[in-house]
Amino acid sequence: MSDDNETFDLDVLREMFRSEAYELIGELENALLALEESPREKDVISRVFRALHTIKGSGGACGFDNISRFAHEVEGVYDAIRNDKLVVTREIINLTLAARDQIAALFDEAYKKTTAESEVTEQIINRFRSLLPEGAAPRTKKPAEPAPTVEEPQATYRIRFRPARNIFLTGTDPQLLLDELRALGTCRVVAQLGDIPPLETLDPELCYIYWDVILTTTRGVNAIKDVFIFVQDTSELTIEPIEIEGVLSDDDEYKKLGEILVERGDLSPADIEEISSEHKRFGEILVERGLVNNDRVEAALTEQQHVRGLRRDRQKSEELSSIRVQSDKLDKLVDLVGELVTVQARLTQVATEGNSALLLTISEEVERLTAELRDNTMSIRMLPIGTIFNKFKRLVRDLSQNLGKSVELVMEGADTELDKSVIEKLHDPLVHLIRNCIDHGIEMPDERAAHQKPRQGTIRLSAAHSGAHVLIRIDDDGGGMNIAAIRRKGIEKGMIQHDAELTERELFALVLSPGFSTASQVTDVSGRGVGMDVVKQAIEALRGTIEITSRQGAGTTIIMSLPLTLAIIDGFLTRIGDDHFVFPLSLVDECVELTAAQSRKMGDRDLLNVRGEIVPYIKLRERFAMQGERPAIEQVVIAKVDDFRVGFVVDHVVGGHQTVIKNLGRMYKGVEGISGATILGNGSVALILDVPRLIQTVEREGTNT
Repeated sequence: MSDDNETFDLDVLREMFRSEAYELIGELENALLALEESPREKDVISRVFRALHTIKGSGGACGFDNISRFAHEVEGVYDAIRNDKLVVTREIINLTLAARDQIAALFDEAYKKTTAESEVTEQIINRFRSLLPEGAAPRTKKPAEPAPTVEEPQATYRIRFRPARNIFLTGTDPQLLLDELRALGTCRVVAQLGDIPPLETLDPELCYIYWDVILTTTRGVNAIKDVFIFVQDTSELTIEPIEIEGVLSDDDEYKKLGEILVERGDLSPADIEEISSEHKRFGEILVERGLVNNDRVEAALTEQQHVRGLRRDRQKSEELSSIRVQSDKLDKLVDLVGELVTVQARLTQVATEGNSALLLTISEEVERLTAELRDNTMSIRMLPIGTIFNKFKRLVRDLSQNLGKSVELVMEGADTELDKSVIEKLHDPLVHLIRNCIDHGIEMPDERAAHQKPRQGTIRLSAAHSGAHVLIRIDDDGGGMNIAAIRRKGIEKGMIQHDAELTERELFALVLSPGFSTASQVTDVSGRGVGMDVVKQAIEALRGTIEITSRQGAGTTIIMSLPLTLAIIDGFLTRIGDDHFVFPLSLVDECVELTAAQSRKMGDRDLLNVRGEIVPYIKLRERFAMQGERPAIEQVVIAKVDDFRVGFVVDHVVGGHQTVIKNLGRMYKGVEGISGATILGNGSVALILDVPRLIQTVEREGTNT
């Protein structure tokens, strides 16, 4: 029974660790890519070490002994780097990235039931061991079974270590003791130099320095005492807790400088009273009067800043605290909110048609609360698009190296938020587009230099809000597209007529057609004409649009417009006969009336004069072959897509409508111009119009006639 409980607890622990494990893998990759750019940056080296250390410790606690052992071996190299026994090289970065991939494979083996090759793990371990200098091998003989460490509440200690003057004669190096303290947690050390005598009387074999240390750790006071176990009888050592998590104050402020110095025994209360009335800085007065030296003031200030920083970080952590929720539970919540929105619309309709003022008041209150609940629920699903942007750094690095190119990825707008479901489906299209930019767009370094360009190419990935949409833009400064070659390939494949007059926009759109490629040779990356049409299909499945512009020699720009959410939108309800249609409200510019006298034709196009502006319009009744008589005065809903205004003729305008999007199913998947459906308050179904696709379809049919 006991064994079963232990197994159950371990399974629960592993499941709780799942998302954190993959976050740690992502942090490790980002830190390694940052380290490649700044190989001497101590903070970045520490980021890599911390990620590996956490994977090792947390993985071991969850029973992932193989992962813990593997991470321990990699960690040993970065421990040597931290201690200046190794320097960061391209070989170490490449090997650690390979180790990161293997750690991910091992987690996938545990969580996703895939298979990781164990021999790869051993190969990488052997290569890491070969990098270590003599004496720098990992300390633990059996890293798979590390000695258990007792975790205590996080505490901050004030330590004063004054070694015996003759400590050097015993073969002890105080610096090594301070390094052991640093390994226990966050540590700040201030050397006290006030006892150093003049040079003519100084004995080089004696130690005149002592140290004040501020240490924040979860290892407890006994671990600190263990560091000094061989020198404690001959040295002066004081260890005093000054901040214990959950026990002492969480205010931003900490003790004043004078209080700290008094507690340390460096100053008397009488000295504080004597100088409290002066207007100079307290520390400056103390030094000027010779009450304490500058080193002791610095040590007290260090303690003050350290504890204040800890408290601010703790408060910030509490403010930003969050809970992890399984995505299927979140999807279920959105579905329930969608059903609530539908019921609320029904309640509003009943209240409007009835004679009860009380019912109408209740209906309005429910409508307000439902709208607020809807907005809050939608905001929960929103994630910063940077969650996928960061994954492309590794893609650009590896692919550019494989192709012998130098490419920099610049990211902007990573904090732009987008619906979780949209982000999940956006990864693969972006991967393909960035691969194309590197393979087809960015030239080889020598070729770029010959055209007076920087040898390093740049890909710029940016995101920004635009109304109810997010615009994702990919720019490269490569060779651009040859529009003449695109036209020739289009004619060759029978996509366009030899004498067809197409705009640049229409010609670039051919690149998104199935099987279209102007690449002179097929590579491992691209050139088969497969992929860009899949990208287009994926973006359109998200009810988005994609557009390409390019200038030969200057680069290419790809712009994708995507809706913020795929679940609930603000709609604009209209009616044709007995059927209802919904326009996305974000696209609706205005509504005008249409009479027979106002309409005119120019060739096959219907045009409307709106305050001096000629606006083409589409008759939806004719478009959808709907029967029935047209009213004498029709309504034109004018929508704006890509700065281009197009009207849609309907019988009647109903008004704004909270629209819960429902899929139409497989049978209606190919219907152009309809993106989904919604249920109205009376239980009937209204179709949601795909406005950009409708416009594209009509333009294409007009071009072919």
